[in-house]
Amino acid sequence: MPHSEGMRGKGFVDAIRVEGGYPVEGSITVEGAKNSALKLMAATLLAPGASTLTNVPNISDVHVMGKVLKRLGAAIDVVDEHTLVIDTEPVASWVTPYELVAQMRASTAVLGPLIARFGKAVVAMPGGCNIGARKIDMHLAGLSALGVAFDITHGNIHASAPDGLHGAEVNLEFASVGATENLLMAAVLADGVTTIENAAREPEICDLANMLNEMGGQVTGAGTPTIAVEGVDELHPVDHEVVGDRIEAGTFLAAGALMGGPVEVKGFDPEHLGLVLKKYEAMGMEVERRNGPDRASRGAVISREGPIRPLDIQTLPFPGFPTDMQAQTLVLLSVADGACVVTENVFESRFMLAAELARMGANLSIDGHHAIVRGVERLSGAPVTAPDLRGGAALVMAGLAADGYTVVSNVHHIDRGYEGFVPKLKSLGAHIERLNV
Repeated sequence: MPHSEGMRGKGFVDAIRVEGGYPVEGSITVEGAKNSALKLMAATLLAPGASTLTNVPNISDVHVMGKVLKRLGAAIDVVDEHTLVIDTEPVASWVTPYELVAQMRASTAVLGPLIARFGKAVVAMPGGCNIGARKIDMHLAGLSALGVAFDITHGNIHASAPDGLHGAEVNLEFASVGATENLLMAAVLADGVTTIENAAREPEICDLANMLNEMGGQVTGAGTPTIAVEGVDELHPVDHEVVGDRIEAGTFLAAGALMGGPVEVKGFDPEHLGLVLKKYEAMGMEVERRNGPDRASRGAVISREGPIRPLDIQTLPFPGFPTDMQAQTLVLLSVADGACVVTENVFESRFMLAAELARMGANLSIDGHHAIVRGVERLSGAPVTAPDLRGGAALVMAGLAADGYTVVSNVHHIDRGYEGFVPKLKSLGAHIERLNV
């Protein structure tokens, strides 16, 4: 796999310096969705042979998932930096390497496919961003209903389905994206019909369901709270284009909103950011949505002339306000003309950004899963540390509007989910650079 931006060169690059106060405007194109590509890569395990994925983001999480598949025995041909041919015919192992899968929570995405293909799997407990408990109880409960037995020892999940997988009705306690995806990938080769109630409705779920159907699966209802999967005997390899990354798009649109823009973001479906764009309009932004016939012609343009209006936000599963856009929106609200409350309903530790923003002069306080934000006139540049993927991107964004220089460290988090983050911001006029530290 190609090296990520943060790994190039002889020294390890782990900081971004921003000089604030410069206009941010122009046009960029986002990559394929991180949260989709990782699961689609795992899904190739279900169809022995060579599947081709296009519009794959060149980010560190994708590199890690590629290494996981290779260790299982898959052959991966990197056709170009956004096209992977993954041949899972040689895969003969169902044991995943701890040192790789413990690096990111998406590691659990191989659980369902391995069980479906081999009737067993050994997968390390998930890692990734430190943004709260990553309980996989719903994954295990759902798969248990399909006939899987589990034994968790020494940090590893040992799964087996000695009598094969069978269809069942599964009611998820919470509309978990990861649990929905694992159930989809296991149920597609199970005997009989599986119904997933309270299923996650995210666009990335639809992307996975579309690929499974292209492979010969029988999935209906993706994008609704009830998904039905009629098991089939086998699947075949496919060519599939990864859906555009709505969170990357939202991040650059938020940067445009912060600095006034106009910023055009292409390569994603604006309907996938439906509530975010409506909230931004209510905050005083002008938003033009573009719904073209293909990925290249879809996107949105954002601009702002007046002050940012304060607005209460609460995160919820799709189609609610995405937790992955909370940090970027918190930055916008930190310089809004008034006070508001941001409520985090998805992850309990997602306000670690607040202490870093406070170093830059933001006026906010945390009360449980609420952040009380009182807008200030301007932020001040300061040394800060990225607490996680989205929080890191949000701090860089804050630096665009701050007086003086902001240096964001620990930006390996950003490399997990954004390809070419610095070059894209630089192309929009930002005064920004990577530092060797």
